[in-house]
Amino acid sequence: MTRTGTLGTLAVVVGFLAFVEFTSGVLQGYYTPMLSDIARHLGIHDADVNWLEGAQLMLSALVVPAFAKLGDMVGHKRMLLISTALTAAAALVLPFTDSFEVFLAAWALMGFYVVWLPLEIALIWSRSRRMEGRSGITAKAAGLLVAALEGGAIIGALAGGALIDVLPLTVVLLVPAILIVLCFFVILFGVKESPEPTGGVFDTVGLVLISLALICFTGGLSLLRLDGGLVNPWSWAVVALGLLLIVPFALWELRHDDPLIDVRMFRSPALGPVFLTAGLFGVSVLGAQAPLSTFARTDPAIYGYGLGTTGFATSLIIGIYLIGMITGALLFPTVARWTSPRVTLMGASVLVGIGFLAFLPFHHSYAQVIINMVVVGLGSGALVAALPAAAASAAPATQTGVATGLTNSVKTVGGAVASCIFGIALLHGVTGAAGSAEGTAGSLSGYFTVWIVCGVTALAAAVLLVFVPKQAFTDRRAEAEVAEAR
Repeated sequence: MTRTGTLGTLAVVVGFLAFVEFTSGVLQGYYTPMLSDIARHLGIHDADVNWLEGAQLMLSALVVPAFAKLGDMVGHKRMLLISTALTAAAALVLPFTDSFEVFLAAWALMGFYVVWLPLEIALIWSRSRRMEGRSGITAKAAGLLVAALEGGAIIGALAGGALIDVLPLTVVLLVPAILIVLCFFVILFGVKESPEPTGGVFDTVGLVLISLALICFTGGLSLLRLDGGLVNPWSWAVVALGLLLIVPFALWELRHDDPLIDVRMFRSPALGPVFLTAGLFGVSVLGAQAPLSTFARTDPAIYGYGLGTTGFATSLIIGIYLIGMITGALLFPTVARWTSPRVTLMGASVLVGIGFLAFLPFHHSYAQVIINMVVVGLGSGALVAALPAAAASAAPATQTGVATGLTNSVKTVGGAVASCIFGIALLHGVTGAAGSAEGTAGSLSGYFTVWIVCGVTALAAAVLLVFVPKQAFTDRRAEAEVAEAR
């Protein structure tokens, strides 16, 4: 096949995958403007919305390593289909329950959608294995997928914010479930399987060990958020146990011929800082979503802070933020070509840090919040596109899916930690009449904690990237692979 024909075939695949990411974006944007409405429907506090986010992030951290490895072994399309079917089944539960426990379980199971982007990047990397400029092609494809993702998030946020103001919550929650079902058939009929899966025997022991570690760690974080959890030694013991269980997992993986996760990648001068950056980035891009929405909805006439926005006005803030993310994602390949991928990642992290720290003095008006979110969005969009593409270009050939998946896994762990911290911070110092609707808003000091943590972690990520080799994530490695294939 000619180079033009090969690129054309790959473009078709990217087009169908863009619809998958559009659906993913809808899921990420649609619910945010209605989180306060969901809290009222379930009879929970605004701060308890973080339980939904934390539970979904915990499941995401569990499933990504397994699905990423299975994608390398048996095919990335196959795992895309399975994860989409599971996400659709969970989404169909949400409209038909007012039980917080059932809603929480279904919401968590929807976390399977987080494996879509790393599987798609791995599939594109696999299909472009004989092309020149493989890293650049993958980076451009990643930018387009993230643009589709954020475009879906914009439409989802606008639609969710508009619909929640005029329709019953049950009807509003049914819309994304239908879209996910459609997405399943788009993958089934429109996407071809990645060539030459690696095969092998699945590392079940490794999966059990890392799952136990993540369950203990994230479960311990959840216990810390319970009343009295911070002073309960058992809560801290469960967190510590989760961290300690990483040791037997790492020792097992080092001895395994075909590990679930090649832990040596964390020692790589290129991949190690990327994974750490993903974790620090997860703090803001995942952990701060619910607090930003609830801050905008808080009535300043009652609490003296917040914007008091309607669902639709909140969705406009989110939509403008996502336009910033689209711009950042699309600009990433061009800026990386002018400078280098490493420098571009550093600049993107700095933008996220500046944007969140700007909230400290500037959070009193609608315009101030929008300006801050545009700055955050530009950096976040570049990072969402760049991190999995960078991991794919620097990973061993047999661990592409795993490496791209790890950027999401570590990011979700960072988000889970942040969700716990932010939930505790927002509960501290809550004011208002006990038991009344007016006593359900978070505290201003809690929001200051959110903005400071997000800003500082983003700047720390920029510092980490200073230590990445200057020529990391370029086409040099990919060109060597092309030469070998020929």
